[in-house]
Amino acid sequence: MRIMAVFAHPDDEIGCAGTLAKHAARGDEVMLVWTTLGELASQFGDASHEEVTRVRREHGAWVAGKIGAQHHFFDMGDSRMTGGREEALQLARLYATFRPNAVITWSDDHPHPDHRMTAKIAFDAITLARIPKIVNEDRPMPPAPDLSGDEAIESGEDVGRLEAWREPVRFYQYHAPASPYPEVFVNIEDTLDTAAAVMSYYHDFYKWAWTQDQFREGRAAAGRLGGVKYAERFNLRSSHPRARDYLD
Repeated sequence: MRIMAVFAHPDDEIGCAGTLAKHAARGDEVMLVWTTLGELASQFGDASHEEVTRVRREHGAWVAGKIGAQHHFFDMGDSRMTGGREEALQLARLYATFRPNAVITWSDDHPHPDHRMTAKIAFDAITLARIPKIVNEDRPMPPAPDLSGDEAIESGEDVGRLEAWREPVRFYQYHAPASPYPEVFVNIEDTLDTAAAVMSYYHDFYKWAWTQDQFREGRAAAGRLGGVKYAERFNLRSSHPRARDYLD
């Protein structure tokens, strides 16, 4: 299984770090994606964009390494995302490359516009990634054939072109009380410490008042609802689940 987490800012992934670590430990391919650098964080002060990029790439590499994931940054502009087609197309091309079976992202109704726009393009990109002519828009045309008699590329052959990703993608979002979509709980008892380490890493950078005890209690509260000790909670917007032998 290949699972991609798509978020707006570094630290947004805290809500699914345990789930991602659990999948990585099982041997699944996991990719963390951020649509912006979160460059408006007050901690950066007047730092240059180059310095922000350097620091954020360190953050991304550390978190991905802790979870056991690949990672990728876009630079769509902190608090400047529009949710438009060009943003979705960038993500669709990454889908076509990574070929995820499942995506995790923000809910549709979060107050931060970047979070809502990231959820929008993450969903839109599923359809865009299915269409070869779309994911290959503006990509270089194949070279002309070599007519010298040597083995050569056939005329019209796609070279360096992306193959559309048309398999079903299950689309998970952070739980929202008003969501019309069914809830899913993931038992993270085995990976709670990894998730807590990711939270602590960002806590040290941002100097949050939010404590480790509060973080763990949030996972315990979700666990009580899901019938386990610790859990992360999602809504499943679009699914093609495997058949089961019996209902729960």
